[in-house]
Amino acid sequence: MLTSLAHQHSETSVSQPASQLGTRHGSVQVAMEEVALEPPTDALCECNGGRTTNSEDPRPKSRHHQPEFGPNPSNFSRLCSRDEAERAEALEELTQSVMSRLGLDRPGSARLDKHTLLQLLRVSRSCPLQEVRERAAELLRTAQEQGVEIPQALASGPSAFIPAQVILDEGPDQEVLIEAFLSLGRFDHITMVMALHPTYLSCFLRTQHALLELDGPLPRPWRHYIVVMAAARHQCSYLVQQHSAGFLEVGGEESWLEGLQHTHPKIRCLHTLNKLLAHRPWLITQQHIQELVCPGADDRWSLAELIHAVVLMTHSHSLSSFVWGCGLHPEPDHIGGHAFCPPSPSNNMPQSPHSPAPEDGKPEDGVTEVEALMKRMVELQQQVEECSQEEMITRFERERSESIPTAVVRGAPSDLVLRLVEDPEFIYEDFSIRGEQSPPTMRAQDYSWEDHGFSLVNRLLPDMGQLLEEKFQVVCGLTYNRMAMHKDVDTHTLRKALWNYIHCLYGIRYDDYDYGEVNVLLERGLKMFVKTVACHPEQTTDRIYSAYWRLFRHSEKVHVNLLLMEARLQAALLYTLRAVTRYMT
Repeated sequence: MLTSLAHQHSETSVSQPASQLGTRHGSVQVAMEEVALEPPTDALCECNGGRTTNSEDPRPKSRHHQPEFGPNPSNFSRLCSRDEAERAEALEELTQSVMSRLGLDRPGSARLDKHTLLQLLRVSRSCPLQEVRERAAELLRTAQEQGVEIPQALASGPSAFIPAQVILDEGPDQEVLIEAFLSLGRFDHITMVMALHPTYLSCFLRTQHALLELDGPLPRPWRHYIVVMAAARHQCSYLVQQHSAGFLEVGGEESWLEGLQHTHPKIRCLHTLNKLLAHRPWLITQQHIQELVCPGADDRWSLAELIHAVVLMTHSHSLSSFVWGCGLHPEPDHIGGHAFCPPSPSNNMPQSPHSPAPEDGKPEDGVTEVEALMKRMVELQQQVEECSQEEMITRFERERSESIPTAVVRGAPSDLVLRLVEDPEFIYEDFSIRGEQSPPTMRAQDYSWEDHGFSLVNRLLPDMGQLLEEKFQVVCGLTYNRMAMHKDVDTHTLRKALWNYIHCLYGIRYDDYDYGEVNVLLERGLKMFVKTVACHPEQTTDRIYSAYWRLFRHSEKVHVNLLLMEARLQAALLYTLRAVTRYMT
């Protein structure tokens, strides 16, 4: 095996045309099965990058500090090139560099840096290009044979809530996965789970690519850093780690990751707006905008820069909800996603707070719940009752003020996240706590995305309004006309109830919507899940995920998370854009 690797022909092709790679039951299935079937280790792993038994420096390595014993990092990024010849060349260079570091002609001299080993692990686990994936796995085996301690992935799949086999069976065709890999430069857990809904995934990736990579008013390192500081508000170490690495790869200063006090003063000025967007966007006023953009302000933001930053922050906050709501594991190359020890199929592995727990109740209880929901949906669609405006407002206030408990509070976040958060005690303020300081309701008819927000974003950040509109339209219209075990079902009323309930949690009311439908269609367990993921995502647990819609497909629950993510994003955007409009007028 060593000889064959060392003398690979330089013209080896790393991939075939997509049409020759087969369907999703081809090479991608092999990759997913490797993720799904790997035995767990006895190392403690927490979902979303919590504790791990191996001690590691949590800081990503800056590109200004190249690894001492590893190949050129550009070899890994070139593996994602759309040019097949460039990918082949990069694979050969990577192979030769790794083989050279292993010192096959000098027994006992094998030396590979941890960064290279983790990149090889990531590629070997998730790359949808078969030749690249298999070569990375073979390089790791060769390194292990030469006495190098190699990392082992801790998770058995991308999600602690969704079995890997489900993602494999219900996932999209291979062409979608390869396109995602080439666009992102990696095939991560977010993409794997979103791929259960490929139509949405496509527009999500286009929007994210435009925000982070295309021409815009903000420098590329700043874009990643803003995502990092926003994700830290929800203790989302998954996104913190992912975009910290992205920040360094595009030339960001490593010292900025030590805390907000080390960043550019202009970035630090975003702190107040960031925490309001994350937890209480209804408090944002034109005064907050004026302090950032007025001509006399220090480190002044232009309106175009500010809108770019606001969309980045709301994108990160809502994506944090998706990460927690789907129980995503850390990536193999993240802290908490691997251990430098041999895997051990121990039956005494400590259970993560996200590990699937036995579901309460009997299967027939789930059937009864589905049938009851179907009946309520039909009754609502046939209902002709007309309510007065006063009654509609009363029903809205009843939903907004309903006391829905959220899940248990987690322990203190890791230092990786905590050092990027100021005022960590500032969190979502429950509208159910009534009092004189209860914030006013925003009427959607007074300021809406369609009539006001869309045009403002498109004016200040060209094309972004259209990209966001596409996402909103796709997620709201997404349907497969099925519900649990039933087919040919019109789910429009259920999807609308979910969207409007999330906006209700953020104080947004639609005058023409009867909020009594929310109470009819959304049972208490579902409300608890939605409120937790939308308002306190870091408190999400497997138990509240498993407690609602027990006989529904996991893909249907992922759809709930997509609706939740986009409704939350739009709500926060609306409050900020309203403040910008008032400032401009």
